[in-house]
Amino acid sequence: MKNISNKTNSSLEIFSLFIIQYSLVLIILGTILNLLTFLILCRTTFRNANKRPTLHYMRTIAIFDILMLYGWNFDHYLERTIGIKMNTYSVFTCKFFTFMNYFISHVSAWLRVCICFDRYLSLSRLHRTWFGISKNVLIIIRFLLIIFTFINFHFFPFVCYYENNQVNIESRFYTVYPMWDHVNLIIYNCLPFLLMIIFNTGVIYHLILLRRISTVRKTSRIQHRAISATLLVTTCLFFLMTTPVSIAYAYFSYINENILDALNSVLYTYHTLGFPIYCLTFAEFRREFFKLISLYNYRKCQNRSMIHYATPNINLINRLFTISDISFK
Repeated sequence: MKNISNKTNSSLEIFSLFIIQYSLVLIILGTILNLLTFLILCRTTFRNANKRPTLHYMRTIAIFDILMLYGWNFDHYLERTIGIKMNTYSVFTCKFFTFMNYFISHVSAWLRVCICFDRYLSLSRLHRTWFGISKNVLIIIRFLLIIFTFINFHFFPFVCYYENNQVNIESRFYTVYPMWDHVNLIIYNCLPFLLMIIFNTGVIYHLILLRRISTVRKTSRIQHRAISATLLVTTCLFFLMTTPVSIAYAYFSYINENILDALNSVLYTYHTLGFPIYCLTFAEFRREFFKLISLYNYRKCQNRSMIHYATPNINLINRLFTISDISFK
């Protein structure tokens, strides 16, 4: 029995060490991939946001996905390695980081809802609506920032205070946890997922209608199918990877800390997947990525023969992907 107990403890230590290092890997890898995504979306091909206002959402999501990784994910790494926890380091860090963790996750989720809504409108309306105009998309993004700042602002005046020379993460006036974890489950998971399912269902419905219209070109149908595939993949991954940890903190926060950290790692992994999803489903994005690589090789080697060598390689890699480009209106 003692040997079994020792093996179990050893396995738990290895698992805990893996989770700690995985948090750091997510920070490094996620930062690089999301910065690369933002950089590509700002290149000349995607610079005209008036023509494709959805780019505003995509760029903002890339930024917020980076910020997500420096919240609780980074906090867990600091706590397990050097013993610093931002929620209990000082009253200011407790208020600020708690607010930012909820605020960033809420905005990130609802930006994804806005993209699904935009795709639904682009398929269901013959003409561009108010929501599909570039300056109005920026207004929507600002509205999201303001509304979720207001919803989570109570952390600054009411939550976190010194008690017996320690930082108490609760409030003197009301019970914050698990109440706010229940609210977070609704705002971050349930409502966004429900709306994404509704809008994606509408997208699929209009795709079926387009397929029955003989005047619609085959290439147009293929492009619209690529949209639905991307949205469905994103929606399913959002539900599968972000909901379990929210449920765990809302209703099962007493379970083993390693399990909670593992579920957290799954959640934050989702916020590093934007780049590979775009590469697999967005041919124009993929081409810009390969152009960026070839440009880097050219500047590094300063050899024109390198350009002739890189170009056919780009075409060869592109032929390996069979998923069509995403169309934007």
